[in-house]
Amino acid sequence: MKAARQHAWTLFAAALSALLVAAPAQAIVSAGSTPTALHSEADGDAEADRQAVSREIERFRSSSITISQAMAIAEARHAGATTADVSFDGASGVPVYRVKTLHNDRIWRHTINAATGELVGGEAALPLAELDHDDRSNLAALGAIRHRLADAVRVAERAASGKAISGGLVREGGRLSFAIVVISGDDLKEVILEPPGARAR
Repeated sequence: MKAARQHAWTLFAAALSALLVAAPAQAIVSAGSTPTALHSEADGDAEADRQAVSREIERFRSSSITISQAMAIAEARHAGATTADVSFDGASGVPVYRVKTLHNDRIWRHTINAATGELVGGEAALPLAELDHDDRSNLAALGAIRHRLADAVRVAERAASGKAISGGLVREGGRLSFAIVVISGDDLKEVILEPPGARAR
C-alpha cells in the first residue's frame, strides 16, 4: 500500500478537534469506501482494485504487529530517531511495514515483519543532502516540532474509530501536516493533523 500522502478521497465527512499530548491540533477526517486513486474507467479494473484493497485490509487485520509497534521497533534501531513515514505492505509474500526514520541527517529505511516484528533484510540510509529541497524542508520541520508521527497515529485512530495502516508528512499551502490513513470498518479514512508550529517559515 502506498504512503498516506498518495491517498485522496472526494468526500469530506467531518471536521474534528483533537488533542495531541499538551497541545491542540486540527483533525480533518475524509472518508470513502474506495480511494479516488483506485477508481478506474473500466468496471473490471475498478472491481479488481477493490478486491486488491480488500485483500490488503484483510492481511493488515491478521497482522500481530501494529503500526505503532513497527514505528517503535524502527526508532529503537537508532537512539533519538523519529519516524517520518510508515506504511503497511501486504502485497508480497510476507506482510511488512515500511518505515522511514530520521536520525543524524539521514533517512533510514526499515522493513519490519508485520507478524513477528523482526527487521527484514537489514536497513538502508540516505543522506538528507541527496533529497530534494522540499523533502529536506519537511524533514527539518519534523525535527523542529515536538509532536511525533506516533502521536498523530494515536489521535487519528481515535478520531476515525479505527486502526492506522499508513502515515506520513504532507505539505499543502505552506502547512506541514501528518496524513494518516485509518481502516474503520470496511472504509479507508484519511485524517489530516496539523501540529502546532508546523507552518512554513
